[in-house]
Amino acid sequence: MSRGTGLRAAPTSIFAGAPHLRAEIGRRTVRERISDKLASLVASGILQVGDELPSERELAALLAVSRETVRGAIQTLAAIGVVAVSQGSRTRVVSRKIDTLKIGVTSPSAINAYDLDSVHKARLLIERAVAAEAAVRIDDSTLARLEQSLAIQKQTMRDPVHFLICDREFHLTIYRSCGNQLLADFVADLYTFMLDHRRTAVSQAGAIEKSYLDHVAIFEALSARDPEAATDAFGRHIDRIYATTVDILADKSKPRKTAQPRQSRMSRAAIVRAGSSGKLGGSK
Repeated sequence: MSRGTGLRAAPTSIFAGAPHLRAEIGRRTVRERISDKLASLVASGILQVGDELPSERELAALLAVSRETVRGAIQTLAAIGVVAVSQGSRTRVVSRKIDTLKIGVTSPSAINAYDLDSVHKARLLIERAVAAEAAVRIDDSTLARLEQSLAIQKQTMRDPVHFLICDREFHLTIYRSCGNQLLADFVADLYTFMLDHRRTAVSQAGAIEKSYLDHVAIFEALSARDPEAATDAFGRHIDRIYATTVDILADKSKPRKTAQPRQSRMSRAAIVRAGSSGKLGGSK
């Protein structure tokens, strides 16, 4: 009996002998989690090679962690060659060799193997149910985070990359509020579908503002703890994403017309002018 008690007490005695160990483990865990978040932004296509990361201050505010934690996470990614840190300039993405990274239960490359209509129907079915559950379960601290996210989003109307980073955190925060980690992870995977096209979509005039207004409606429904309103708001938002993605895919599939050389057009115009003035055909 005493032996069992001694075994159970051992971990406590270890922490008692090293009071900073527990806190250090916690810090490492947070740093690794933030590193994974940043890596997933690259793996999903929100951040691409050559893109600059937001500043440490901006990332700390967005992810609700300290600048020290963000700095450690960036150093982790720099160590594996995903980002390059240069003195006096922003950190840049230099490699996407992490496309097999699991975001939820699978990787972005696996999700992108499905067709657009299948993913859209899955999002409507599952994400609206998750939103309804989140409306019932969400707590005040999470609502405060969402409100802070909206404030940051409002400042990124002219910055598609930074807006998408906010957008991802906004969605994932809601998913995690549903109380079912498996569902949250699965919906997070669906969110990553064709994010490179989503990046193109939010670059269009007025697109960020429309998504922001969708987010405001979602936030208001969650704040009211109204499952039906949350379901409707998410449904409208998902339909908008689907429609813009369809438009982008259709535009990319159109054959591109080869532009006629400018010199040739000018030459023809010059010939016409010359002919009308009697300078052609030997006219005197």
